[in-house]
Amino acid sequence: MTVVYNLDQIKSAIDFESLIASQEAGFVAYSEGRVDVPPVGYLGFPEVRGDCHIKYGRILGSDYFVIKVATGFYDNPSLSLSVGSGLMLVFSQRNGRLEGVLLDEGFLTDMRTAVAGAIAAKYLAPKQVQRIGIVGTGVQARMQLDMLKQETDCREAVVWGRDRAKATEYAEEMSAKGFSVEAVDGIRNLAATCNLIVTTTPSREPLLLASDIRPGTHITAVGADAEGKQELDPDIFAKADIVAADSRSQCIDHGDISHGVRSEVIDPTTLIELGELIKNRNLGRTSGNQITVADLTGVAVQDIQIATMVFENLQFKHAKG
Repeated sequence: MTVVYNLDQIKSAIDFESLIASQEAGFVAYSEGRVDVPPVGYLGFPEVRGDCHIKYGRILGSDYFVIKVATGFYDNPSLSLSVGSGLMLVFSQRNGRLEGVLLDEGFLTDMRTAVAGAIAAKYLAPKQVQRIGIVGTGVQARMQLDMLKQETDCREAVVWGRDRAKATEYAEEMSAKGFSVEAVDGIRNLAATCNLIVTTTPSREPLLLASDIRPGTHITAVGADAEGKQELDPDIFAKADIVAADSRSQCIDHGDISHGVRSEVIDPTTLIELGELIKNRNLGRTSGNQITVADLTGVAVQDIQIATMVFENLQFKHAKG
């Protein structure tokens, strides 16, 4: 019998320590070729600044395979609606039966993306993070900063957004969560004092410029998850000592890295996958002056891992009564 879980039930099944470990294991499995992940399905709605992603796949030998549908409609806040929505479907690999429906409303996609940002910082950020820069003011901007509590003691942050009022609101909200946050008028001002920067927007033109990046900075870019999106000046990659991708093939196709490849400032053979970094930490940062970049386009193995973890936790909880 198929079980349907709502958002409140799903949130109750999240354990952050096991979630991070599970996501790391998923990235490693992906880089080792133990994951069957077909190409991403994408449907765009440019007339209303929206998109829909369909990601699906399986880890070979595991119990389940997962199909995820997630939407992002970026003007929804003006309609008093959340930007993201969606669900995840959990099927048995043994018989193909639909075992569970996770009505997560996009929460699990947001959560696994934020966890990936924390993992990227764990392996690439400088040991001493002076200030964290957040580009953007939406849900992911909030979750990325909050999740970084897991990997750094830094509580000083700077935020930039196109709408100054939203940036000020963001600063107030995240300050209430234990950070000291300053809203600034320009990204250059943000980059001048931050050595860990996270970009979280659906921009289609570079926001962060190479000339603004100082030595020792790590950048995690999470916004360019579809063709045409771009947050980073390609020349940033020319300055970078290490460029990591959640998926080498996917980032070459449509991540910020894709713009660097087309501009011929990136040699694709030099790219490191996040799973390779997790397995061999020696591939990561080796000095405080290096510039590092992680391009996170979102890989189906992340959805497989988080959906499986939540589904199994909920099954266990209900079995106990």
